[in-house]
Amino acid sequence: MSLRKASWLLHSRVMPPAAPHAPWTLEGRAPYGEADTRAKLIDPLLYAAGWTEEHIRREETAGGIEVIEGEARRLSKGRVDYTLRFKLSASVQPVALAYIEAKAETKDPAEGLQQGIDYSGASKRFNVPFVFASNGHAFIEYDHFTGQVSPVRPMSDFPTPEALRQRYEIGKGFSLDSEAARPLLIPYAGGEAVRRYYQDAAIRAVLEALARGLLHVLLSLATGAGKTFIAVNLLKRIRDAGLLRRALFVCDRDELRSQALGAFRNLFGSDVAEVYEGADGKNNARNAVIHIATYQTLAGDQGREARNFFARHYGAKNHFSHIIIDECHRSAWGDWKFILEDNPDAVHIGLTATPRQLILGKKASAASRDEAQWRDNVEYFGEPVYEYTLSQGIEDGYLAPPEIFTFDLFHEGQTEAERLRNVTRAELEAKKLKSSATGAPITSANLKEEYSPSELDERLLLPERVLALSQHLLEQLIAHGGTPEQKTILFCASDRHAEAMSEQLGNLYRDWCLAHGQEPKAYFAFKCTAKSGGTDHVPDLRGSASSHFIACTVDLLSTGVDVPCVQNIAFMQYVRSPIVFAQMLGRGTRLDPDSGKMMFRVFDYTEATALLGRDFLTKFKGGASRQKQKPPPAEPPAVVEGVMIRIEPTGRYLTATVEGRHARVTLEQYREHIAQRLIAQAGSIADFRRLWVLPPERRSLIDSIVRGGFSPRALQVAEEAAECDLYDVLGEVGYGIVRQTRADRAYAFTYKQQPWLQLMPPPTAATVKAIANQFSLGGTEALETPHIFDAPMVVKAGGIPALRLFDEPAKLLTGTKERLFAA
Repeated sequence: MSLRKASWLLHSRVMPPAAPHAPWTLEGRAPYGEADTRAKLIDPLLYAAGWTEEHIRREETAGGIEVIEGEARRLSKGRVDYTLRFKLSASVQPVALAYIEAKAETKDPAEGLQQGIDYSGASKRFNVPFVFASNGHAFIEYDHFTGQVSPVRPMSDFPTPEALRQRYEIGKGFSLDSEAARPLLIPYAGGEAVRRYYQDAAIRAVLEALARGLLHVLLSLATGAGKTFIAVNLLKRIRDAGLLRRALFVCDRDELRSQALGAFRNLFGSDVAEVYEGADGKNNARNAVIHIATYQTLAGDQGREARNFFARHYGAKNHFSHIIIDECHRSAWGDWKFILEDNPDAVHIGLTATPRQLILGKKASAASRDEAQWRDNVEYFGEPVYEYTLSQGIEDGYLAPPEIFTFDLFHEGQTEAERLRNVTRAELEAKKLKSSATGAPITSANLKEEYSPSELDERLLLPERVLALSQHLLEQLIAHGGTPEQKTILFCASDRHAEAMSEQLGNLYRDWCLAHGQEPKAYFAFKCTAKSGGTDHVPDLRGSASSHFIACTVDLLSTGVDVPCVQNIAFMQYVRSPIVFAQMLGRGTRLDPDSGKMMFRVFDYTEATALLGRDFLTKFKGGASRQKQKPPPAEPPAVVEGVMIRIEPTGRYLTATVEGRHARVTLEQYREHIAQRLIAQAGSIADFRRLWVLPPERRSLIDSIVRGGFSPRALQVAEEAAECDLYDVLGEVGYGIVRQTRADRAYAFTYKQQPWLQLMPPPTAATVKAIANQFSLGGTEALETPHIFDAPMVVKAGGIPALRLFDEPAKLLTGTKERLFAA
């Protein structure tokens, strides 16, 4: 019998088709909203079914991000999701089995289920096979194993923990009592507070795959999601279960190696060591349990030397029981595949933000297909057992969202943008031409017939282009940040281009300082490339607030360098690979609490951001791992002076999830999508206002928009509506109301609600006006803080005693909110 059929049969036994349940009544009370439905109806019934507090996990995200008057702050509350977990015994780690979505009791539970499934795929997002939705009286279920949706059932039929455990084990193909599943039951070394929900989901996904007997496993997580944390805790739980003999962690850069060493030592102590050959010829990590190495240490410049190193120190077959390959998308890993070949029985775990898939031609040879298997992450490891995308990280508040500005470059006399055309020899003949190597004049005969956009400032150097780009970038930094002194990574076309940009930016910066009576700061713009030893500057780019602002690089900073404080990414390099682009963009997605950075800007001069959301596909080029012949020396690039450049803005974009893909979206498209979501949830402005004044309903409304891949807060920033409450931003987009600032709405309340205020004793009216004034300072949330009655202005006006002269303070607060939004 197949596992799927067995799961379906067990499902049928546990929850047999039920007769329609008896209708329920409100018994004279108002219907419960979502929060009360969960607390007063669902939770007691779950408890009756055996789901006690130790079985329920409330997963709270970091909270949304808003930017008000240029200051970023995190909202006080994130989204709270409920998972149901099975606990084998008191001392073990609970295993998540299900996600449950609560809806207001008057809503159809099927509507809740659809929302639960669409919740970026709750089953996938939390790595649970069962999704439930309930209105407190009935529930409906989606079973990931069978792909079936159950009929609506009364809550009295809700499955017990043991019943769900049995279905989980059948569907997964292993028993939680088995030795292979033991790591799933090992608690986190630092307790559950140290992990985020998706990190736990990723770790469980790997451990479940290993329990099923898989040896090759792939995880895909957005840059900044904490892949090292996952790797460390994964190996820790495997070791504590007694299933790890010796592990190798391979990473991409020296920077990542240092980070990994620190992270692993926090949990493994002296059992961790860096791999290198000491002066005595011995491997520094020979006695370690966890071996940390870079690709470069293992592969070197010559595959044979690397094999000799590996043979000397790791000669025995299957020396390692587990190998984790960080940044496994990098094609160089095919050059040291012998490490994996020499450890065929080891568990191979690949980590990447951009899983590479290769496109093979129809006529590809068998040898090419064999080699491609090593370079195609999905072919080698299989589909990712868990994915956490950039869009999900932004939605959860763990990653910074980008705001994208695009520009086109036009060469003098041309109406077609630079990116769409080649530069011909004919249009350069009348310009001043010289050799970049000697400075000596050259003729047009030394030029190619034409140059593609990607060859500009690599094979053809255009000083006026460098000047125009430098001036424009500084103008953008000042326009959006008030100063050019912002941490920025600039991706250039070549090492020469990076040097030219850093010099020109430095000159323009000194002019700006002189004009503003400011002392120039050191290393404002600097070249940061492999040829220049640029990594020496990375600590200052990351840590210094008074130097090293603009890093001009080619690809050195595209992967493996963690600089959370980066505020801007600029593309002046023509990027063709979605993988390379995603890695470059990822340099800006980390949040930086120290500097308050919760978003970043992208200045795109080459249409690189059009690659956002593209599949990570690469055309296969066979023979890449073979010894390459050194190419003949290239002719030095030609310098062409006098080519004037005009730069025009072409778009301003936000990012959103569209049809399951992270994509850039124009502001108008963003507005339309949010309007559609709003109207689907609240058909009129009256419905919208009614939901808005109730915190749980408002959060549910906003969550429904966010689940659709769009952020109301991002729209507020893009609309430059920092002075307005989100109510007005959404009210204008969805219902066409005239948008007001918070101050204007609070002032309108004082005269539009005068008849209501005149019914009150003067101290009460003064206190209500003071409460309304809190809205002008902090918006809707300022009216819902538990400390609102302690605000100095409210206390001075009379506070709670004054409110009680007329009515209960809570009722007056609700009435004030309702009338504020009607003003």
